[in-house]
Amino acid sequence: MKVFKFGGASVKNTDAVKNVGAILSLYPGEKIVIVVSAMGKTTNKLEEIVAALQAKNEKQFNDLVDELYEYHQFILGELFNERHFKIFQIIDSIFEKLKLRIKDNFSDNYSFEYDQVVSLGEVLSSHILLEYLLEQAYKATWLDARKLIRTDSNFQEGKVDWETTSKLVSSAFDEVLVNSDLVITQGFIGHTAEGFATTLGREGSDYTAGILAYCGNAESVTIWKDVPGMLNADPKYFEDTKKLEQISFKEAIELSYYGASVIHPKTIKPLQNKNIPLYVKSFLDPIGSGTKIQAETNKDELIPSFIIKQKQLLISITPKDFSFIAEENLAVIFNILSLEQIKINLMQNSALSFSILVDENQEQLTRLLSHLAKDYTVKYNENLSLVTIRHYDDATIALVTKDKESILTQKTRQTIRLVLQ
Repeated sequence: MKVFKFGGASVKNTDAVKNVGAILSLYPGEKIVIVVSAMGKTTNKLEEIVAALQAKNEKQFNDLVDELYEYHQFILGELFNERHFKIFQIIDSIFEKLKLRIKDNFSDNYSFEYDQVVSLGEVLSSHILLEYLLEQAYKATWLDARKLIRTDSNFQEGKVDWETTSKLVSSAFDEVLVNSDLVITQGFIGHTAEGFATTLGREGSDYTAGILAYCGNAESVTIWKDVPGMLNADPKYFEDTKKLEQISFKEAIELSYYGASVIHPKTIKPLQNKNIPLYVKSFLDPIGSGTKIQAETNKDELIPSFIIKQKQLLISITPKDFSFIAEENLAVIFNILSLEQIKINLMQNSALSFSILVDENQEQLTRLLSHLAKDYTVKYNENLSLVTIRHYDDATIALVTKDKESILTQKTRQTIRLVLQ
């Protein structure tokens, strides 16, 4: 059994959905579990809907839901005719239930409400993809990830209960793959023991593929992207990029940890634990070789690789009583960061101050300043870039720092990280 993951770009419109069918035709008779993301920018739209719910802005809420409904209806209209009334009913029912949420009281737990609403994006796309594949005569079955992947109640960042999930996944796959070649399920989402939807963090659909592969003992995972494989740099920022043909799990973990956007960092570890190879391939060129990520380390291509994070915020925190930045101060600061779910991209401390680099988020910054105001002086720089270079040399450093000012640098033998403005 193989696991394929198709992201939002690979199902963003009618042609994209049909292309998924064309890719699957290259694997006749194989057992494949398909993990699908929400279509196009659906997740972003659902996040706007959650914000309108929280603000109790009924007009904005209804307008946004209508926009999203029309987007999916357009795709349905191009894919199916009247005889496929079942799929139209399914999609209508999901939107009808969504519209009723404005009548309910918005929970004080924003993350809970977020997960109940945003998880619908993958449910919509997976139903549409299933119906299209059935029309193409594939033997396919729909499974609900909200009944497969068990997590705790940490909404928006659900932690997987691996023991329970393994039992649920194994049982479901054993049952449906007897009579079906394809299983269609959703990325990004899971469920609590009480049955509430949870999400696994942004870009968590890759993680879902890793979870299902691990629990289902898959022979491989393929993540289908709009790039030919893992590149050594983002083509948006660099003209002369190179595809990495083969790299080790270790190197892939390093790259993803520093922010390489092709693979979600949590995806790789469960695959490494069972030595399940991971392929990154292009849905625009499905017969291309892509990149293979595997256990062997002797095939790593140690060419310089660049990872760029834009819109970074450098925050410097200094105790007002002029005490040293010791364990007790760091414990307080880390507890606040954990409470506000602020992820650190880089950190550095001196005797009197502690600096962190985080993604710009005005709401999180306001709450952080409120927590720290009494005991700490806080200064920050906005609109910065974090550049990480693996296997750097003088030429690559000169390339990224040209016409830029470096305000913080960290360097090891293999990796250099620069905060630039």
